[in-house]
Amino acid sequence: MKFIRRDVSFLLLAFVVASGAAQNRPSASRTYRYEDLKVNINGENRQRPILNEKTHTGFAVGVHETELAPGLAPHPPHRHVHEEMILIREGTLEVTIEGRIVNLGPGSVALVASNEEHGWRNVGAGRARYFVLALGREDPERK
Repeated sequence: MKFIRRDVSFLLLAFVVASGAAQNRPSASRTYRYEDLKVNINGENRQRPILNEKTHTGFAVGVHETELAPGLAPHPPHRHVHEEMILIREGTLEVTIEGRIVNLGPGSVALVASNEEHGWRNVGAGRARYFVLALGREDPERK
């Protein structure tokens, strides 16, 4: 079969449109078994990426679980465009948001608004385990 330039251009355009449509599709329903999650180890800390998906409106949602050793933080205080929700499962976290410091234990939740400086560290005697729910993307232009 012989293609002319117009045919190749049309096929390339169709591919780009189809790729864009696939990127904007919402994530399908699925389940995540804890024992199947990959564990990333960083010194004494552990992180389990759980999901990085899109809702039916294309809104990005990400979730991971972190285990912090006593006295440690996952990273220095920082800020970013997307919002985050921290749900504490075990232990005690000292959470700082825009200079306000609060100790939170199991069942507690912190919501970090867009561009607010925040950070946390484990102030308990044992490991702290918590989930981070990231709402939106760092750069809204990225897909």
